[in-house]
Amino acid sequence: MFDFTSSKLLILGLVALMVIGPKDLPALLRTIGKYVGMIKRHANDFRAQFEEAMRESELAEIRKQVETATKEAEATMKSAEANIEQHLADAKAGTDPNDILGDPFAAPPKPPEPAPLTASPTETTVATPVTAPEKSGA
Repeated sequence: MFDFTSSKLLILGLVALMVIGPKDLPALLRTIGKYVGMIKRHANDFRAQFEEAMRESELAEIRKQVETATKEAEATMKSAEANIEQHLADAKAGTDPNDILGDPFAAPPKPPEPAPLTASPTETTVATPVTAPEKSGA
C-alpha cells in the first residue's frame, strides 16, 4: 500500500526527531506501535470472520445441493417402487396361465383326418413314349 524504503524511513525518523524531540520520541513510537498492533488485530479478526462466513455460505450451498440430490434420488426410488408394484399387481390380477396355454392335463386335440385321394374313373392318363433324336452321320 505504502512504499516505505529505508531511505524514506530514515528521513521520516530524522524529521520526527527534530519535531518531537529525543525525550518524547520513544513514547510516541510505543503508542504508534500499540495502535498499529490493534489495527492489525482488528483486520485479522475481520478477515477471519469474513472467511468463516464464506465457508458457511459454501457449506450451506453444498448442503442444499446434497438435499436436492437426495430428494431427487428418493423420488426416483419411489417412482421405481410404484412401477414395480404396479407390474406385480398386474401379474397377480392378470389372466391365468392355463387360459393362455390351455389345460396341461387335458387330452391333446385330435389332428384332422386327411381327405382320401381317389382318382375319378373318367379321367385316363396316357403315357407318351420319349424317343431319342436320330444321329446324322455327316
